[in-house]
Amino acid sequence: MTILSGKALHWAITSIAGSGFLLFGYDQGVMSGLLTGRAFTNQFPEIDTQNGGSSSLQGTVVAIYEIGCFFGAIFCLLWGEQIGRRKAIMLGCVVLSIGAALQASAYSIPHMIVGRIVAGLGNGMNTSTIPVWHSELMKADKRGKGLSVELAINIFGVMLAYWTDYGMSFVSNDAQFRFPLALQILFAIVTFFGIIVLPESPRWLIAHDRTEEAREILYALKLSNIDNAVVDKEMEEIQEAIHEERVAASGGSYRALLKNGPQKFFYRTMLGIGGQFMQQLSGINLITYYAPVIFEQSVGISHDLALLLAGFNGVAYFFSSLIPIWIIDRLGRRKLMLFAAAGQCACMAILAGTVAEGSKSAGIVAIIMLFLFNFFFAVGLLAIPWLLPAEYAPLAIRTRAAALATASNWIFTFLVVEITPVSINSIQWRTYIYFGVFNACFLPLIYFFYPETRNLTLEQIDKLFTGDKVQLHWHPSMGEIGDITQRTASIVAGEKKEEAQEERVVGKGVA
Repeated sequence: MTILSGKALHWAITSIAGSGFLLFGYDQGVMSGLLTGRAFTNQFPEIDTQNGGSSSLQGTVVAIYEIGCFFGAIFCLLWGEQIGRRKAIMLGCVVLSIGAALQASAYSIPHMIVGRIVAGLGNGMNTSTIPVWHSELMKADKRGKGLSVELAINIFGVMLAYWTDYGMSFVSNDAQFRFPLALQILFAIVTFFGIIVLPESPRWLIAHDRTEEAREILYALKLSNIDNAVVDKEMEEIQEAIHEERVAASGGSYRALLKNGPQKFFYRTMLGIGGQFMQQLSGINLITYYAPVIFEQSVGISHDLALLLAGFNGVAYFFSSLIPIWIIDRLGRRKLMLFAAAGQCACMAILAGTVAEGSKSAGIVAIIMLFLFNFFFAVGLLAIPWLLPAEYAPLAIRTRAAALATASNWIFTFLVVEITPVSINSIQWRTYIYFGVFNACFLPLIYFFYPETRNLTLEQIDKLFTGDKVQLHWHPSMGEIGDITQRTASIVAGEKKEEAQEERVVGKGVA
């Protein structure tokens, strides 16, 4: 039983989930500044593309990490539900630390590749499990905000990686790249020990018949003035949802992933996969992994200035990622996703035109577009695709559906990161055109297929998918929005208001 409760517990959960995603962001950003570093290219001349090295091998060394992440997600698909959320995250931290140590000690390309695969395995486990664990512990009206905080910390990790690379670029020995790679281990340790003292998901505990533990955690998650009746009511709602989902799943969650039935399991799984697919084919990792390379090769600026600009791009990206914290539960998921896709499409189109033109003034506009792209992405497609698989998937298949969505994220990240160096070398500015087309295609997909889940409990989200037609928005006829604590508080407030009105009426009658 955790010693924290209420807001303190919620912030502790968000902080440790954020620590795990800071590690994820740092991993994504750290290689970008090392690829063109002098010590790194001296140690690994085979992937020094400026001096005859192979661009395809460079893409493989960077992208093979995503293959590890893919198989880490598949591990959670197969065994994540059995071992639980906390144990999966702790195991991921251990495996990632081993991979980081292997990368930091690498003296050959095969050694580096093995280290990146192992680190990817750990990160795949973490990114499959942390959003689910976090979502299942958050209140309905704070879930979007909590996941946005988590992903903002993720981008702080990207920014930290850029500035670590820039700072270490002034070091002339092997520490220039070995220290940034080894630093990953620190964040893994923080996440590991943080998870040890925090609770398991009460929904996972109830699904595995550990109801008393779940009751204690639910009580700790509520405010101190909530009585047992409220917790009992929430337990009943979760148990009822689990029962309905198990009936719909017909006893097999693997088969349930592939069938619709009364609760649209396949449809909901595909929405989660589609969100991650859209996130990666937007072109974000074209920038995250290769920002200095783009600044040098596409825009034509010096190595040192490219690293500095990548660092400032990371700062702007981080501050942009803070915006959804305040608006995601006010405006909702759909509006932000549509805003992002439209903005990203425009940025890629302008980027293609300016890089093709090639003048100094066009180069300045291209740099602005790279910054603006990160702004649009951070507002609408950074946090939401990680949130939706946990929200859309019912508890009966949540671990496996989220793992599949995460696996799709990593396989498409691998595709983007693998082809980017070759694409920039071969077709140059045309690379940005096909990412612009992808973003344009996302607009109708989001508008016609993605339901709004703002402020709905995970159990209420089930109702959007139950019946003949998927509801894209919650209707008042379906009940009152919010979790049992909110609804109880609303009822109590209404009763007090009625009592006050009655007292005023009686007082006037006596007068």
